[in-house]
Amino acid sequence: MASNNTLENFLGGSPLNTFARLFFISLVVGALLMWLDLRPIDIFRGVQAFFDRIYQLGFGAVRELFAYVLAGAVFVVPAWLILRLVNMTGSKR
Repeated sequence: MASNNTLENFLGGSPLNTFARLFFISLVVGALLMWLDLRPIDIFRGVQAFFDRIYQLGFGAVRELFAYVLAGAVFVVPAWLILRLVNMTGSKR
């Protein structure tokens, strides 16, 4: 019983419920990516090209890496902040 509870704590719920949520979210994200004409292989190739460019740039890679981090942070940090604020107001109820 303790093993099942540990698994549920790790997954954030029952395995079946977690699978269903991940399936639904994957379906929505996958549909959005297909609508944007982004295929999984294109994403993997982009990641590979990113790391190839970093390797080829040498010390200039730090500057490009920083630019990627800043570009991502423009979206990630506000989304994180909004989610944290929503979770704080939701937990007070």
